[in-house]
Amino acid sequence: MTNRTSAGLLRQGNPDAGLLLLRLAGAFLLLYVHGLPKLLHYGSELQHIEDPFHMGAAMTLLMAIFAEVLCPLLIAAGLLVRLACLPILFLLLVAMVFIHPEWSIAEGQFGWLLLTIFTSIAVAGPGRYTLQSALPLTQQYVG
Repeated sequence: MTNRTSAGLLRQGNPDAGLLLLRLAGAFLLLYVHGLPKLLHYGSELQHIEDPFHMGAAMTLLMAIFAEVLCPLLIAAGLLVRLACLPILFLLLVAMVFIHPEWSIAEGQFGWLLLTIFTSIAVAGPGRYTLQSALPLTQQYVG
């Protein structure tokens, strides 16, 4: 019996599959819970978005949509993953430190969890299962 059996694979582990799961789950949660509502209800979101850096509600909302819609899609696909994590990490830190500093760990657990997920992805990289690794011109930048 070879080491390629399912029991052998479970004992051996597969960090690339784990990173794929982390990327897909984190991207889905951020996109579904935060990104899509902002995109689909742009007008109403514009009325109540916080603007901590006084850039204007429209610019702040567009930056949030970029970080919560486009970046998770790039991360899920495995394209420019580490770079795509940066706007998300910035947005989450701003939300947790400037917008909701009064939140306890329990109240902000979803934000802290997302921060942990995307920091882990940024540190570990996307893993082997990416669209970027399938593109011949970009293989030197994967990892």
